[in-house]
Amino acid sequence: MNQTLRETLLEEALLLFQTKGIVNLPLEQIMTTLDISPTTFREMFRDKEDLALQIMHYDIARQKREHTELFARVPDPVGRILSLLELGIRDLRKVKSPDYFSDLIQHYPAAWAVGMQHLDDYSYPQIHGLLNDGVVQKFLRGDINITLVSKIIIEQLNMVLNEQVFPPSRYDVAEVFRSVYLYYIRGLCTDEGIKAASAYFARM
Repeated sequence: MNQTLRETLLEEALLLFQTKGIVNLPLEQIMTTLDISPTTFREMFRDKEDLALQIMHYDIARQKREHTELFARVPDPVGRILSLLELGIRDLRKVKSPDYFSDLIQHYPAAWAVGMQHLDDYSYPQIHGLLNDGVVQKFLRGDINITLVSKIIIEQLNMVLNEQVFPPSRYDVAEVFRSVYLYYIRGLCTDEGIKAASAYFARM
């Protein structure tokens, strides 16, 4: 895919924020790292807050493209759920700064709100549909409350990112994410589902 200059800058800025955090990163350093002039920056972004907001929109679009490609490759619902989990772990491992998520939550509420809305409008229906398919195909237990379990899966992400529960100085967020979701999803599986997803469980 040919990227526009804006997309390239957003991708590089996302990596920069994930590595260095956001709040303590001077705008001058951002422009220097992105190798753009103040004039070019101002043409594309009003300020650092607008940059963070555009990054969130860009990253959500990237995730949706990856999910479309993933679903074209992986036919069964449990495999899709676990593949989404793998992508989530991979993305969280890119975050090297312990301040990245707290910076977003506390200081860039507009960007964080977009992310939370994405969970409600996109992730929840996606998970709900996959759980329903899993139950119908007997990969997942037939007695699960799909609506409630979908909500639990979404809310578990808020728990994983809650610094009061899992301080980043003590816990690796990607490992917390893996531990929370892997064992929970495994517990939802029937014996048939576990067999079908054995390769995923083995490598995660």
